[in-house]
Amino acid sequence: MTSTARPAGGGGPVDPQAHGAFDAHRPPSAELLADCVHCGFCLPSCPTYVLWGEEMDSPRGRIHLMSQVREGEPLTQEVAGHFDACLGCMGCVTACPSGVQYDELITATRAQVERNTSRPPAQRLLRSAIFAFFPYPRRLRALRGPLRLHQRSGLSRLLRKSGVLQRISPHLAAMESLAPPLGAAEPVPEVTRAAGPRRGTVGLLLGCVQREFFPGVNAATARVLAAEGFDVLAPASQGCCGALSAHNGREPEAARFARRLIDTFESAGVEHVVVNSAGCGSSMKEYAALLADDPAYAARAEAFEEKVRDVSEFLAEVEPVATRHPLEVSVAYHDACHLGHAQGIRSQPRQLLGAIPGLEVREVPDGSLCCGSAGIYNLLNPGTARELGDLKAANVQRTGAQLLVTANPGCLMQIHSSLERAGTPMPLAHTIEVLDASLRGRQPSDLGVPGATRSTGGSPTP
Repeated sequence: MTSTARPAGGGGPVDPQAHGAFDAHRPPSAELLADCVHCGFCLPSCPTYVLWGEEMDSPRGRIHLMSQVREGEPLTQEVAGHFDACLGCMGCVTACPSGVQYDELITATRAQVERNTSRPPAQRLLRSAIFAFFPYPRRLRALRGPLRLHQRSGLSRLLRKSGVLQRISPHLAAMESLAPPLGAAEPVPEVTRAAGPRRGTVGLLLGCVQREFFPGVNAATARVLAAEGFDVLAPASQGCCGALSAHNGREPEAARFARRLIDTFESAGVEHVVVNSAGCGSSMKEYAALLADDPAYAARAEAFEEKVRDVSEFLAEVEPVATRHPLEVSVAYHDACHLGHAQGIRSQPRQLLGAIPGLEVREVPDGSLCCGSAGIYNLLNPGTARELGDLKAANVQRTGAQLLVTANPGCLMQIHSSLERAGTPMPLAHTIEVLDASLRGRQPSDLGVPGATRSTGGSPTP
């Protein structure tokens, strides 16, 4: 799809001191804005442009709006709406031949929007409710009981089938449909000792949604790291990493969470901090920028950032010592945007999965396009997220795989919901759960795959 409009700018002189309608605290950089030459390579990678074909809802269109606001145009609700519509998937960063740092630009702009615009009351209420619960594991834990009861009662299936909740409130319907089936809690011990000779000590981020809604992922991560010879420290006192706050312009809140997490893992004395949630890892690798103006934490944030590793990244860096047992299953691997685009981690998960005997990795068509989760985007913009989720579900089904594998809780919830809605449910697992099953000699049925055997002939449906 091509655009009929081309924003002006990008080639003239820029005054880096001028910030127009943006306030003086970290406005989007004039130099970075000028890097965009409006070539259009970003357009096919942008989910909102793919859906709507609107120039101002493309990366280069949003950059044009940022430049206009820097030059004095007002930061209106309409302009802010184009920034809010961005999923922050960073697909454009991967696609850009000029190396435009759109990630830094949209992060700075969202903080400006959060400080300098006033959203409609319903939007403010929704955002307040989300941020009153999601970054707080204890509050999420309090929801587990009522949510499990709701799911077991059959009311969940009835609501989804009838569409009543969708008619009453699309936002509430999105929250209800995205909730994964909850099983028993699997708390991770504060200390998990290495199996066999000890090779080092790592910290494990437990997260918020991951900890309470996908506890099996954390348990599997601790087991795999221990099996590979590492002591695993998972401090019970750790809180939110601040990713949701940082990605939604809530800079002071994100900074508070970051400081506390740095304090926690500094006290633990670990060599690396291992993360199994793509969005969290992406944010934690940006702590140095987040806390650059804090004299007490700037240097500490840089040192902490150097220790952060996604679990697949970490395991790809060390020589494997644990035995991989066969898993006869075909898997469709979905690149979480904040793992593939934001962190550049693509080969490592495939390397881990490909080393499992009997396992076949299949690529998802148009795999680089966001599934629509994008942190809390699917709660704030359920219609757009639903369209993207439906596209992703259809492409996953085209692989003909028996199991979908990815590395982010939001993606797991989003794609699970989309597949259910399409009437084509399929088991899903985190990358580390698949590796854990192999190390423990489990069967594909333990990952929810009934009667799985690896396909030996033909190729995935194109």
